[in-house]
Amino acid sequence: MRISGITLPNKQTQYALTALYGIGISRAKNICADAKVDPVKKADELTAEEENKLRAIIETFKLEGDLKREVAGNIKRLKDIGSNRGYRHSKKLPVRGQRTKTNSRTVRGNVRKTMGSGRRKVEKT
Repeated sequence: MRISGITLPNKQTQYALTALYGIGISRAKNICADAKVDPVKKADELTAEEENKLRAIIETFKLEGDLKREVAGNIKRLKDIGSNRGYRHSKKLPVRGQRTKTNSRTVRGNVRKTMGSGRRKVEKT
């Protein structure tokens, strides 16, 4: 089954819908309830009528490319106005107040290896 140019995996419908960017598990369950589709039924087992109901409901949401463009535009706006959040986005730092002393090491490029990792013991002759 294809929706918005994305082929849905053959999983339960409620989980298969989460393959679309912008649909999480709670929204997927609500979509299944609105379309009166069994959320446990596999995506390949859906009838054409059920697929059309799902498509009609999903097309009302902003998903995939449009949503990604909107998010990127919001981040660009924050950078352009020079806000603190925009500055942190541009420096690739955590934006929402997380601590950075011990966490987010990989994002900051401060990856520490454990002592002695990768070392070979020298054989004494």
